Amino acid sequence: MKGKLTDPFIAPLPQDATEYPRGLYNCFPVFTPTKGDIFEGYGKLAKIIEDELTKGLRVLVIDGYHGVDWDSYRNHLSVKLMEHNIDSSWIQMRYYMVTPEEIHRRVEPFLGGDDPLFGTHFPLGPEIFFNPQKLAELRIKTSIAREKDQGELTIIYGTGAGLIELWDSIWYMDIPKDVIQNRARTGEFQNFGEIETTSFSDFYKRSYFVDWPVLNRLKCKLLPEINYLIDLQVVENPVVISGNDFRESLYEISESPFRVRPWFFPGPWGGKYMQGHIGLNPDKPNFAWSFELISPENGIVLNKNGKNLEFSFDYLMYQENKRVLGENAARKFKYQWPIRLDYLDTINGGNLSVQCHPRPKYIRERFGETYTQDEAYYISNAKPNAKVYIGLTENCDPIEFRKKLERSEQNVKGIDIDKFVNSVPSKPHDMFLIPNGTVHCSGEGNLVLEISATPYIFTFKMYDYLRVDLDGKLRTLNIERAFENIRFERREKFIKDNYLVKPKLLQKGDDWKEYELYNRPETFYHVNRIEFYKEFEISMEGKAFAINCVEGETVKIISKNEREVTLSLFESMVIPAATEKVKIVNMGKGLCKLIMVFIRKGIGGIEVLNRPWD
Repeated sequence: MKGKLTDPFIAPLPQDATEYPRGLYNCFPVFTPTKGDIFEGYGKLAKIIEDELTKGLRVLVIDGYHGVDWDSYRNHLSVKLMEHNIDSSWIQMRYYMVTPEEIHRRVEPFLGGDDPLFGTHFPLGPEIFFNPQKLAELRIKTSIAREKDQGELTIIYGTGAGLIELWDSIWYMDIPKDVIQNRARTGEFQNFGEIETTSFSDFYKRSYFVDWPVLNRLKCKLLPEINYLIDLQVVENPVVISGNDFRESLYEISESPFRVRPWFFPGPWGGKYMQGHIGLNPDKPNFAWSFELISPENGIVLNKNGKNLEFSFDYLMYQENKRVLGENAARKFKYQWPIRLDYLDTINGGNLSVQCHPRPKYIRERFGETYTQDEAYYISNAKPNAKVYIGLTENCDPIEFRKKLERSEQNVKGIDIDKFVNSVPSKPHDMFLIPNGTVHCSGEGNLVLEISATPYIFTFKMYDYLRVDLDGKLRTLNIERAFENIRFERREKFIKDNYLVKPKLLQKGDDWKEYELYNRPETFYHVNRIEFYKEFEISMEGKAFAINCVEGETVKIISKNEREVTLSLFESMVIPAATEKVKIVNMGKGLCKLIMVFIRKGIGGIEVLNRPWD
């Protein structure tokens, strides 16, 4: 997979290429805070407890995200406490939960019945999983424990422990979403409070609509109070930062450009380009998705003195949403980072499924989301003869189209999708606008930078070429939901006139130009492209940017606080509103192009997110 570094835009990718050279993309970006420290190991945690016992510690609460291996954690820490001659009484929160049957009864209305993919967002916190009488008894025990003699330690641990609200010190264990999902796929654990094994799709559906929103509410509440944050993705080696140092780091990140840690996953249509260019595991069959900047799924990695600690992106938003988004956007989106960037790699892969995304009213009423999944495709790279499917053909009869799709699903028989769905040739730097309700998919041969609103699972597949997924099962289709949302007026001519981007020059300097690519009322974000040879400056003007390097080698980004970071080809970055101003310097020899995505100025004020909004 390794080879000579080349500029992929010198010439189109060879049609018959099967291997692609390694680029400059860094899979493990880190942020180095100027203050504080990071340490690791159970010995250090035991030493913290030993020191705090001399200051009056009697009750230690250890909460954490579902997916933490609590039994292993307790065993490791207990050994070190014994080495320090510390006696401790442990109370596990799982014994204060309601039964799995009662949990099912409470969450069932939010799981969409027999729908295999979709439910409705659960509106409450983790109290729903616990027995209130038992929690009341535990609070009494905790209150009594806090009055015991010095040196008598009670540790209340497990997901939901922060509900007790009585402690002398509280720790929180975080764990990345990709680690959680990988462990769930292998059956290491089930949904919160669950005993019986379920399929991964059932696990993910309940996690997305119930478990994760529930736990995030408590995590947000506890953030100002936690004394230590612990990254426990490697249970044998906890990585720790003090709560004060962590909160100071969040403040520093909120005024500095930063990258999240991306992660990658194979799929039935996945390609081979990312595998080579990014240097991903060559033993995998392909890589279909890069979770490049998907705030509910990505983490940020702190690095200090050679030690790395990862925490979930949402922590930054819970504490610093106004500084990250700007006042107006934060008023609308609150704790959500609303811009998503990811890659779809179909180079030496296959077509994506033919699909569309829900209209704004539909996604609110059916799934409890607050905004919908508007998208755009930016073609980062492409082979000759690649194409994108977008909109319907002029002669597409909706009734015939639906009948063909339904019969195909029932009879497991292929159809000629080109008869119904319009396609357009694609090449590097082409951009296709895909607001909600637009039928679309990438054809084979593209590396697509998908620019979107953050909701990311609401894809209504209509046709998937009779493919099986990586588990050997036919992929789930959503023909009925799709036809409830398709905007049938978006056909070939409409697409050509409205959704095939023609860059508009906004301004220029001696060696730079700024183009507008996307500025339409269908969605809440704009997309511009900067092209430059040497350097240029950006004033944030109260808004944040998500940026991606779509051509060139590497740029250096210098912020007002004098922090310097680099961004290489195909990497993505967030520039928070509180950064105020940055200078971007081209470190390569040729032209550099940056995509810049930002929220419309009127959002959070008089403007609505989508027109049409239904």
